[in-house]
Order: sequence, then structure tokens, then C-alpha cells
Amino acid sequence: MLRIVIIDDEPNSRELISNSLLSHCKNVEIVGSADSVRSGLLAIQKHKPDIVLLDVQMPDGTGFDLLSKFEKIDFKVIFITAHQEFALQAFKFSALDYILKPADGIDIAAAIKKAEENLGQNNIEMNMKILYDNLKGLSKESKKIILKSLDQIHAVNVRDIIRCESEGNYTKFILNDGRKILVTKILKEFDEMLEPYNFFRAHQSHLINIDFFVTYKKGEGGTILMQDRSEIPLATRKKEAFLKLLSSL
Repeated sequence: MLRIVIIDDEPNSRELISNSLLSHCKNVEIVGSADSVRSGLLAIQKHKPDIVLLDVQMPDGTGFDLLSKFEKIDFKVIFITAHQEFALQAFKFSALDYILKPADGIDIAAAIKKAEENLGQNNIEMNMKILYDNLKGLSKESKKIILKSLDQIHAVNVRDIIRCESEGNYTKFILNDGRKILVTKILKEFDEMLEPYNFFRAHQSHLINIDFFVTYKKGEGGTILMQDRSEIPLATRKKEAFLKLLSSL
């Protein structure tokens, strides 16, 4: 059984999460709950959970404040947040698990399943650092993203990504320093994350960083030559949007 502690300052939210867990997850035991940073710290120390569902904003501080009190974090964390837009993007870039308020039972179950699959692979300190950096630095120049391959975790500057290429259920990142990182997520997830940072989905299998664009060869759809000398096919349906983008550079 997975031992779970819920930390949220809203009683209704704690009750909703608890009911959702018991309804949608068969192998969980809610061993404790808390409504603040102080009581949350005591609950974790007392119950030693496998997974903590942790509110971001509480009356006496944040969930990040609570985590900073641990020298070593040996439990999985799923953040509970009401924040939208930019804050959620920061969570995605730092590869931290989160669920949105009001919590949905299916989303909670999916987050628990993901956390269970990754028990023993806790790299939250590095993920948290990337989150802090991204929350402070809004520009592309300072933006970082966490990339997880099968056996490694990489912190990569967004500005150093030349392009991304789909390989089935994986995505290959080609970086400016010559590195190639195969990540265990589909390309669509990165398309949505990186589009605001001057990336363009040229083709079903290709996402490019316009900063590394060199030449466009005309054709039915055409071909895009990138700085790493790769030739990327441009989908016919993307041609108009791409030419419009080029004219705005």
C-alpha cells in the first residue's frame, strides 16, 4: 500500500482529494493530513509517507518552504495548485508533478500512478532548482527545461535546443553542443511547452528552434535547412504559417 499524506489549508479540498483517492486508487492508505507548513512538516516526519500531496499556497508559507526544511526528500511530491498559465508552464518545464484545484479524481489517480512508477527515482532537488530559476527568469535566455531519458535527467537551456524530432513515443532533442537526448515523452507535449519560445512545428515529426534556421528551399511544402545541417521537411499545411513567421523576423 502507498502511504499518503495530504497537506492543504482548505478542508473542502482535503476532503475532495481524500474521497477521490479512495474512489480511484486501490492501493493507497491516507496516513495523515495537515493544513499548514508547520503541521505538514510534523505529519511527514511522523508518518513517513511514500507520496505527499502538497498545496502550493498556505497561510504560514508555501509548499516550497516546507520542502526546504528537509535535508533529503525521500518521498514523492505531487503539488496541488490553483495557479494558471505561467506558473503551470514553470511546473511543466521543471518536470514536477501537479494537479489543479478543484482536484479531479481521474487527474489525481493519474498523478498517483505516475508517482508510484517513479518511486525511488527522486530528483526533486534539481527539479525544484529549475522551477525557482524559471519563476525568477521569464526570458528565453534564462529558461531551462528538465529532460528525462531512460537512465539520466538533464537540465537544458531552452536557447541551446536546435530542434526536436519524434521517434514514436519518444522525442529526440538535438542541442547546440552536439548532444542528442532521447526523452520518454511524445513530441506534442514539447510543442505546447516550447511554442512561446520561438519554436515552430514544421512537420508532424519535427519541432524547430527558429533561432537556428538557416535556409528555406521552396517546394510543395519545402525543406528547412538548420544550423546543424539537418534538412527538415515542411508540411504543406504549415507552409503559409512558416512563410508568415519568416516575414516577421
